[in-house]
Amino acid sequence: MLGRRGHTVTLFEQDARQAEEDLDRDFFHWNRPRVPQAGHPHSLLAPVRTVLRTEAPDVYTDVLARGAREYHEFDWFGEHPPHRAGDEDLVTLRSRRIVLEAALTAAVRREPTVEVRRGRRVRALTLREGSPARVTGVQLGAETHRADLVVDASGRRSPVPAWLIAAGCRPPVVDSHRTGIAYLCRWYRLRSDGPRDPGRVRTGSAAPFALAGVFPSDNDTFAVSLVVSTGDPTRGALADPAVFEAVARRFPATAAWLDLAPEPRSAVLAMAGLDNRWTALADADGPVVTGLVSAGDSLIHTNPTFGHGAALGLRAAQHLATHADRIAADPMSYHTWTTKALRPWFDAQVTTDRNNGQRLADGSPPADRRTAALAACAFDDPVVMRARAQVRHLLRLPDDAYGTDEVDRHVTAWLAAHPDFTPKHDGPTREQWDALIPS
Repeated sequence: MLGRRGHTVTLFEQDARQAEEDLDRDFFHWNRPRVPQAGHPHSLLAPVRTVLRTEAPDVYTDVLARGAREYHEFDWFGEHPPHRAGDEDLVTLRSRRIVLEAALTAAVRREPTVEVRRGRRVRALTLREGSPARVTGVQLGAETHRADLVVDASGRRSPVPAWLIAAGCRPPVVDSHRTGIAYLCRWYRLRSDGPRDPGRVRTGSAAPFALAGVFPSDNDTFAVSLVVSTGDPTRGALADPAVFEAVARRFPATAAWLDLAPEPRSAVLAMAGLDNRWTALADADGPVVTGLVSAGDSLIHTNPTFGHGAALGLRAAQHLATHADRIAADPMSYHTWTTKALRPWFDAQVTTDRNNGQRLADGSPPADRRTAALAACAFDDPVVMRARAQVRHLLRLPDDAYGTDEVDRHVTAWLAAHPDFTPKHDGPTREQWDALIPS
């Protein structure tokens, strides 16, 4: 995005390996310890699609050509309701992360003003004294590379905050919240000569102490995911593919896909030790440094429950590219924008994860009747589904989307039509789950 606006960009990438043109080989056999989420399922939400179609339509076309598929939230109903403004954006890209990465990498290679230096690890920042100090470039061993603006896109393990403190800058403001949630997933591929349609089944199921979901992806691949508390005593046993699949078959969402007799394509992949972390290069006194901004997970890292990472990352990238000259001169403007545009989604994730972590840990009952009805009603009522989709796709915050008179009327009518509705889980009981775990 910067290169297409005429900026000269140098990208330092410490991983020397370049993505190949074999998506499966890259996805299943590329060891990426610094990107543990790369092998797990992704939900590429509306901002991924809208930003790419605006900034790089050739990249979006390439993503589709490589096998990604569009899924509109109203596809659940078969026939879409009458169109309203904004409905066109309620689309998920069903794809593994590697497909998006491959298309972006290919586009960067074509960009004449962007130079990628692989296998080069930035060791430090160069700074000019001032109040605040200004970052003037980066150091790679004995080499110094000057820049008008340095973008830290080094992820959730970014060394930049420590470098700034060591250089005598005021510390960045870090707001971090540990999550007690663990993820396990396994990848499958539908067989060319086998059944391919699971029917009209939701992609998520729940037990009091666990969540299960299926992620349809590109090129006939899909992932089955289980989510448990990090303190669940059965967590380790789920790494056994036989145990994992036996447990997954007790949830309607994942059982429907496993009943298609797919070909397993991976081991059971585990991921835990996650947090929600917001890192601001500004405090109450203004920017702690100039000439430097953060993007992606080094700015906002969220637990992947809602799949916000890629969407928020591309939103920040688009704003940064559009306003790069202004941001280089006034980094506070970027901080102000991120606080307004991105921070509310971070705060919402923190609240949700706190509640989910507690519920999974102690097996709390489902939400109250009306809250549970809101979720259930969405799959019967396009008006409520629209509100749900607007929240899911980062278009409206929950209070704004759900807090309308129209949504309230529709939920009330749905409850009146379902007088016997009570919140309940569709997954296994604890006894049924534990019976599948080897002693």
